[in-house]
Amino acid sequence: MHILLTNDDGVYAPGLLALAQSLRAIAEVTVVAPDRNWSASGHVKTMHRPLRVTEITLQDGNPALSTDGAPSDCVALALLGLIEQKIDVVVSGINPFPNVGHDVTYSGTVTAAMEATLSGIAGVAVSLDSNRTHAKPLDYGPAARVAASIVRQINSAGLPNGTLLNVNVPYVPLTEMRGIAITRQGQRVYRDALVERQDPRGRKYYWIGGDIPTGVADEGTDFWALSEKMVSITPLMMNLTAADYLPVLEELNLRVEPES
Repeated sequence: MHILLTNDDGVYAPGLLALAQSLRAIAEVTVVAPDRNWSASGHVKTMHRPLRVTEITLQDGNPALSTDGAPSDCVALALLGLIEQKIDVVVSGINPFPNVGHDVTYSGTVTAAMEATLSGIAGVAVSLDSNRTHAKPLDYGPAARVAASIVRQINSAGLPNGTLLNVNVPYVPLTEMRGIAITRQGQRVYRDALVERQDPRGRKYYWIGGDIPTGVADEGTDFWALSEKMVSITPLMMNLTAADYLPVLEELNLRVEPES
């Protein structure tokens, strides 16, 4: 198995290093990751400028490639020919915070896995359910081992076309994890607020701030699984069509109306 590994926190992020080391026990691993942090970047594709690629060395001495593009650019570059060897699975992570509920639309971690899915390659996004109160540095070891096990099993079974896996791992030792739950996306509760300030010349500028978002831990959701110290695996589809609403729209008999 040949795995392409990327992330949205940058090529030198400790989560990527831990995951690379665990994945090397089951496969050949090629790292192509951004040269800086792209958290909450969403599904970005750089079309307006050239992309640069640099050969670097990770902290454990292994080679990697770094680009000045977004996480999804890293995957696109590799699959379009930057990496000549066939890639079997694309793994993105480990993100230091969970990507649950509606976070998946913002997450560079998840959308890197989406880019793989668009090319017909299995994509797996991996995130850690830590929070800002945990001591730093974080211990990514347990999550990395869980992720490697899941990737090995998924590679054997395969994923349906257009489907990727969003994996969130509780921040507890392996001995305290209560297994794996196959989940659906939960309800994220955002508390964003607009903060208005002025620069020294009196011009306004803005921050999008607010309290840390929470979630509704309904049974069977990603929030619930993590609250129960279980690994959450949510299968996501690239087809965003609201299928249940199609017949409702059809009954409206919408038409192009002439100008009055």
